[in-house]
Amino acid sequence: MVGNTGPVELLVILAILPAVFLWPAWRILSKMGYPGAVAICAFVPMLNILLLFFLAFSKWPIEREVERLRIGIK
Repeated sequence: MVGNTGPVELLVILAILPAVFLWPAWRILSKMGYPGAVAICAFVPMLNILLLFFLAFSKWPIEREVERLRIGIK
Protein backbone atom coordinates (compact mmCIF):
# COMPACT_ATOMS: atom_id res chain seq x y z
CA MET A 1 0.00 0.00 0.00
CA VAL A 2 1.01 3.58 -0.50
CA GLY A 3 0.71 4.38 3.22
CA ASN A 4 3.37 1.81 4.07
CA THR A 5 5.89 3.08 1.53
CA GLY A 6 9.28 3.76 3.08
CA PRO A 7 11.83 6.33 1.97
CA VAL A 8 13.81 3.85 -0.13
CA GLU A 9 10.74 2.67 -2.00
CA LEU A 10 9.65 6.26 -2.53
CA LEU A 11 13.03 7.16 -4.02
CA VAL A 12 12.87 4.15 -6.34
CA ILE A 13 9.39 5.14 -7.48
CA LEU A 14 10.45 8.75 -8.01
CA ALA A 15 13.46 7.60 -10.04
CA ILE A 16 11.72 5.01 -12.21
CA LEU A 17 8.31 6.58 -12.81
CA PRO A 18 9.53 9.63 -14.75
CA ALA A 19 11.73 7.43 -16.93
CA VAL A 20 8.78 5.18 -17.75
CA PHE A 21 6.84 8.17 -19.09
CA LEU A 22 9.66 10.40 -20.29
CA TRP A 23 11.39 7.94 -22.59
CA PRO A 24 8.33 7.02 -24.71
CA ALA A 25 7.14 10.64 -24.81
CA TRP A 26 10.61 11.73 -25.96
CA ARG A 27 10.57 9.12 -28.73
CA ILE A 28 7.05 10.02 -29.87
CA LEU A 29 7.80 13.74 -30.00
CA SER A 30 11.00 13.09 -31.94
CA LYS A 31 9.10 11.05 -34.52
CA MET A 32 6.57 13.86 -34.81
CA GLY A 33 9.37 16.26 -35.66
CA TYR A 34 9.53 18.16 -32.37
CA PRO A 35 12.55 18.22 -30.06
CA GLY A 36 12.35 15.31 -27.64
CA ALA A 37 13.08 17.62 -24.73
CA VAL A 38 9.52 18.95 -25.05
CA ALA A 39 8.51 15.75 -23.25
CA ILE A 40 9.75 17.32 -20.02
CA CYS A 41 6.72 19.63 -20.24
CA ALA A 42 4.57 16.59 -19.50
CA PHE A 43 5.75 16.75 -15.89
CA VAL A 44 4.73 20.38 -15.35
CA PRO A 45 1.16 20.73 -14.10
CA MET A 46 -1.14 22.65 -16.47
CA LEU A 47 1.63 22.85 -19.06
CA ASN A 48 1.06 19.17 -19.80
CA ILE A 49 -2.58 19.88 -20.66
CA LEU A 50 -1.60 22.80 -22.89
CA LEU A 51 0.98 20.57 -24.55
CA LEU A 52 -1.68 17.97 -25.35
CA PHE A 53 -3.94 20.57 -26.94
CA PHE A 54 -1.05 22.07 -28.89
CA LEU A 55 -0.01 18.67 -30.23
CA ALA A 56 -3.57 17.70 -31.05
CA PHE A 57 -4.46 20.80 -33.04
CA SER A 58 -1.21 22.08 -34.54
CA LYS A 59 0.37 20.98 -37.78
CA TRP A 60 3.35 18.81 -36.91
CA PRO A 61 6.76 19.55 -38.46
CA ILE A 62 6.78 16.11 -40.06
CA GLU A 63 3.45 16.91 -41.75
CA ARG A 64 4.86 20.14 -43.18
CA GLU A 65 7.87 18.25 -44.51
CA VAL A 66 5.67 15.66 -46.18
CA GLU A 67 3.62 18.40 -47.83
CA ARG A 68 6.79 20.08 -49.14
CA LEU A 69 8.03 16.77 -50.55
CA ARG A 70 4.67 16.10 -52.22
CA ILE A 71 4.78 19.38 -54.11
CA GLY A 72 8.49 19.05 -54.87
CA ILE A 73 9.94 21.77 -52.63
CA LYS A 74 12.94 20.84 -50.51
